[in-house]
Amino acid sequence: MKIQLPEHVKQIIHRLQQEGYDAYAVGGCVRDTLLGRCPQDWDITTSARPQVVKSLFSHTIDTGIAHGTVTVMLDHTGYEVTTYRIDGEYEDARHPKTVTFTGNLVEDLKRRDFTINAMAYNDKDGIVDIFGGMQDLEKHMIRCVGNAMERFSEDALRMLRAVRFAAQLGFSIEQETQEAIAGLAGNIKKVSAERIQVELVKLLTSPNPGELKVAYRTGLTAVFLPEFDVMMETPQNNPHHCCSVGEHTLKAIEAVPADKVLRLTMLLHDIAKPACRTADKKGVDHFYGHPARGSEIARGILRRLKFDNDTTDRVCRLVHWHDDNPELSGKAVRRAVHRIGVEQYPALFAVKRADILAQSGYRRAEKLAYVDAYEQMYRECMEKKECLTIRELAVSGQDLIAAGMQPGKQIGEMLNELLDRVLEDPGLNTKEQLLKIVTGKISDQNRS
Repeated sequence: MKIQLPEHVKQIIHRLQQEGYDAYAVGGCVRDTLLGRCPQDWDITTSARPQVVKSLFSHTIDTGIAHGTVTVMLDHTGYEVTTYRIDGEYEDARHPKTVTFTGNLVEDLKRRDFTINAMAYNDKDGIVDIFGGMQDLEKHMIRCVGNAMERFSEDALRMLRAVRFAAQLGFSIEQETQEAIAGLAGNIKKVSAERIQVELVKLLTSPNPGELKVAYRTGLTAVFLPEFDVMMETPQNNPHHCCSVGEHTLKAIEAVPADKVLRLTMLLHDIAKPACRTADKKGVDHFYGHPARGSEIARGILRRLKFDNDTTDRVCRLVHWHDDNPELSGKAVRRAVHRIGVEQYPALFAVKRADILAQSGYRRAEKLAYVDAYEQMYRECMEKKECLTIRELAVSGQDLIAAGMQPGKQIGEMLNELLDRVLEDPGLNTKEQLLKIVTGKISDQNRS
């Protein structure tokens, strides 16, 4: 089978071959090409030592030269070129103590994680597939190279990567591989939060985010996201729901577009339900206050997993307001948008729809119709450019001072009062009308 290599990749491989060295495209780029996917990166493996690679190309970067990796720059694009190597004993479930360069391609492929990532290719030799990667691609199977226990003992993150690849590719995890994950799941605690975060986001934004359930079944989430396990084990005896909090969460993740913030929001939107669960005299469960409390818990989780502040803030605000349902009137919707924050829209509507679609069918049509009407009123508000924030008022603090108000906290109080009136009646948002209100207030104060 012939693979169409990019010209730069051909150029690098050919240059190395000219000098008598082996060179192949390797790993994910070969896998994705065989699957008809467009590779994000092209990696090259070679028998040439790093210093040789550096000598053969005019512009290189020492990306990870201790581990044999040199980045070759061609037309402002980087290509990682790594010397065949044998990894020594792993001491921390992440890093080998030693790295030994080798001239043997097979030895290099042996150290890789999964069979579908352990294939190499060049135009001269075609596909080099020692471990049955092609067959596993056909079977839609994630299987470790060699002994699964050994591969996961070397780098514990590979366990979560297995789940992530299954989610991205729509594959299943081979039985022995899955059993090894279950046996070694506790080792994921040795992996940095940053590396877990990257894999979790890739999993959640994949075409099959429900594969997170595999991480639960094998014990991975019990280590890095124990709150999810509690959700999976919390029932919802309520007509609005037909499954546990966790199962509802998985359905909600799948029902929202594949955006990082949206999918993290659905993962965490009901995170506080287990803590807020109560039952009435009829045995019906209620979860009063779970959005606000959930926002606090979500913030702790996102910080623990080292998410950036912007992502954390956006997710937590959506979690906090996901169950807010204002009256369907212009003034109520304007007040809601002001309270929740314009920046949370229209994402909030996607969150609300996903939440509804993941519930039971009870009053579903009615709930969705409400969201449609809510969104329509929001859009009309935006189209009319109605005032929703203090900065959108037709007057500023300086205007109030010019009208005779003394500088100080009363300026802010007055602006808030004016905004309150404008939210009630958008037609008041003219400089003339607002200053009239202000001068009236000043006159009243002077008389008193």
